Amino acid sequence: MTNRYFKHILLAEIGEKGQKKLSGASAVVVGCGGLGTVIASSLVRFGVGRVTIVDRDFIELDNLARQILFDEEDIRRGLPKAIAAAEKLRLINSEINVEPVVADLTAENIEKIIKGADIVLDGTDNFETRFLINDACVKLGIPWIYGGVVATYGMSFAIIPGETPCLKCFITELPGPGSSPTCDTVGVLGTAVNMVASIEVTEGLKILLGKQEALIRKLIYLDAWYGTWNVYELKKGNTRCPVCDDRQFAFLEQKKGTRLASLCGQNAVQVSPPAATGISFKELASRLASSGEVSYNDYMLRFTIEPYEFTVFHDGRTIIKGTTDESAAKTLFAKYIGV
Repeated sequence: MTNRYFKHILLAEIGEKGQKKLSGASAVVVGCGGLGTVIASSLVRFGVGRVTIVDRDFIELDNLARQILFDEEDIRRGLPKAIAAAEKLRLINSEINVEPVVADLTAENIEKIIKGADIVLDGTDNFETRFLINDACVKLGIPWIYGGVVATYGMSFAIIPGETPCLKCFITELPGPGSSPTCDTVGVLGTAVNMVASIEVTEGLKILLGKQEALIRKLIYLDAWYGTWNVYELKKGNTRCPVCDDRQFAFLEQKKGTRLASLCGQNAVQVSPPAATGISFKELASRLASSGEVSYNDYMLRFTIEPYEFTVFHDGRTIIKGTTDESAAKTLFAKYIGV
């Protein structure tokens, strides 16, 4: 029987020795949407031994246009993205240890989730999470690959703590609300997603194979629609970076309080209460039944009271669809969930 990785082993860039390295490697994929599904699928097909997928969200119909691991049956079953992705990935390669984490990546949990990983790959849709990843990876000395896509264009950059500029070096401030285009306002082209995800994985493989000399080490910018490709030199300036020079981890140190976040393209707000664990869906459903429609499975509870839809996870994290007003979402959360 032909070896599963035969074509990779033939490559001078990988070879048998490299394939063995990949089998012993560990990667964390943060976000399992357009970028994350392509990244996770590629890592598993390459034979990376342990792949952890972190995602806070559930699957909706408009995800299927570009998020390659999901199908209509996943929606009917009401599966979180991380769970559905793990099921598909285990069918692709049963030799790989795929670990789904249905959670929001936060200052409280990120170090535990990524500790011991050889690389972290960015499949997120917001800069707040990316700055958090940057803080944690610089602190722990873990390489990570930044990537982002909107409309028809995207970019990627490999960040190696102590060697390359970090994210804070070239994006000095968190972009303000409304200051940048989002998939909600301008859309996103699936082929651009695939291209950026493939770049992320390729740069990540170089790190996992111990071939960092092959890294592009520049910010890669491409536009899939217009067929343009540019690379930009990123160098540390004379100004000290608060993260990689002074080791000030502002995003990592914000560890308490209820967090609210508007979700890209979903007309929804996520409410993440502090220290809520082990919610009983059965008990919560009983309380909510007189107010609206309720259903639940092992992973999440759905509660609908027009014009809102609540999706509640075991840690109390709740996505409230039907509003982008964070204040209104917090009020609705307190009124109906109250954990």
